[in-house]
Amino acid sequence: MIGMSVSQIIILIIVGLLAGLLGGTLGVGGAIVVIPSLVLIFGFAQHQAQGTALAFMLPPVTLLATINYWKEGYVNWKFALILSITFFIGAYLGSILSFNINEKILKKVFGVFIIIVALKMIFSK
Repeated sequence: MIGMSVSQIIILIIVGLLAGLLGGTLGVGGAIVVIPSLVLIFGFAQHQAQGTALAFMLPPVTLLATINYWKEGYVNWKFALILSITFFIGAYLGSILSFNINEKILKKVFGVFIIIVALKMIFSK
């Protein structure tokens, strides 16, 4: 790959595998693993990390995992369709909003959001 060192490629492969494993296991990956990795390891700006994370999810990266969950009876297609359509719209609007937020503030908002979600998950019944 042009402009990438072997070590960067290896790290990206590890991050991608970790994100995929966590995505398939816990349903997380893009935001929880990839964005912080791009910012903290590769020095991406927050906007660039978010845009790259969205771009890598363009192909059907979750197709095989979804099929496995569906085979086991764990997919509610009605909910998934509504979430998919509204996520499509929300992601478009969110990207526009993001461009109007200062880089440092956006990074802090992202970090606080992850902490709040983590605390809620840890301390909820």
